[in-house]
Amino acid sequence: MQVFVQEQGVPEELELDEFDSSADHALAYIQNQCVGTARLILRSDGRAQIGRMAVLREFRQKGVGRQLLRALILLGKSRGIVEFELHAQVSAISFYEKLGFIPHGEVYDEAGIPHRNMILLSKIND
Repeated sequence: MQVFVQEQGVPEELELDEFDSSADHALAYIQNQCVGTARLILRSDGRAQIGRMAVLREFRQKGVGRQLLRALILLGKSRGIVEFELHAQVSAISFYEKLGFIPHGEVYDEAGIPHRNMILLSKIND
């Protein structure tokens, strides 16, 4: 809530959705403080969607987001997923590109913030 609602002004009612209870959630802790979170949704078409990636401002640029993303990709791969999608804030596209995601489609508005879909095609043994 701190990153999306307080920092970025996303309406609180958009923060929680119907996927939260069935998604796998990854949390990053530093000295007993939760500093980052992300979730993985397994879709019915055999792909997975990574979302709700958030790292507290003072812990960004320290590898926390990269570790969260890698943990969810490994989890997905262990379940046979080879295609991952996410809705990247335009300001974070270069972060995801460094980890192998490719922009897909046009920029669009989500919760008042410009986003672009990104896809990672991965082999099980990568």
